[in-house]
Amino acid sequence: MAALRPGARVCRPPLRRALADCGRRLGPERGAERGDAAPSRVCPPRFCPPRKSCHDWIGPPDKYSNLRPVHFHVPENESPLEQKLRELRQETQEWNQQFWANQNLAFSKEKEEFIRSRLKTKGLGLKTDAGQKGTLSAEEMADFYKEFLSKNFQKHMCYNRDWYQRNFTITFLMGKVALERIWSKLTQKQGKRNSSDS
Repeated sequence: MAALRPGARVCRPPLRRALADCGRRLGPERGAERGDAAPSRVCPPRFCPPRKSCHDWIGPPDKYSNLRPVHFHVPENESPLEQKLRELRQETQEWNQQFWANQNLAFSKEKEEFIRSRLKTKGLGLKTDAGQKGTLSAEEMADFYKEFLSKNFQKHMCYNRDWYQRNFTITFLMGKVALERIWSKLTQKQGKRNSSDS
């Protein structure tokens, strides 16, 4: 998805707009049981689309997950299937936001601990004599990145599996909603023809 400016309106083609809404809960994020979980803030208070908007809106990046939250439009005549699709998309967005917020928090915490530990091993403090923050070389940081990726490999595998499962379900529901809307339009046209013939 192309980056949009904060608060920019999402313009969807008619078919995509027809499908743009979600429903059933899938499994919770694995590994989110940690006590250091980031606060769940999917929709920042400053991100409020106009009440009369009839489109989905994409907000500014969340400060914990770095993902842009989406405020989903709820149409007045939303069918049960459209509601199911919209709710699934909302729940998936919250699940995704929470996963990356937790992952980014763990990354930052472990990175700081790694730097502190390495500097201590070298007999250096957290700050240089000039008062600047102590740093490590790119080669030393590569050790941390490799270790972090190895340690979180299984978690990322589970995340990817759940992500594909959720997207498959959303795509399937979008197809069903599109067919439902096409069928509804056809029956309306047929009803108008029958009423004009009689």
